[in-house]
Amino acid sequence: MSETPAAENAAPEITAETVQHLAGLARIALTDAEVEGLTFELDSILTNIAKVSEVATDDIPATSHPIPLSNVTRVDEVADVLTREQALANAPATADGMFRVSSILGEEQ
Repeated sequence: MSETPAAENAAPEITAETVQHLAGLARIALTDAEVEGLTFELDSILTNIAKVSEVATDDIPATSHPIPLSNVTRVDEVADVLTREQALANAPATADGMFRVSSILGEEQ
């Protein structure tokens, strides 16, 4: 007996075992409640992807965005700018002609 096209495009069912396996591969500890929730959510995602795949045809081009995007950058133009001294005038701390800030890695406080 051959399978129908709908059966070929059916989304694979996500089980709790699949979620636990993926969590193990990702080294993520999940509670039973999290496994149950993710099982439902991932199964729902795959079901919706399968629905989209059913209507996708070769005559419809793939798209990543429903609205055409255009480049919104502007041309760089030379203009009057602040001098270094003007830019640093109201800074709480400066060092060697630059803004002085605390380390982002927490090494200086």
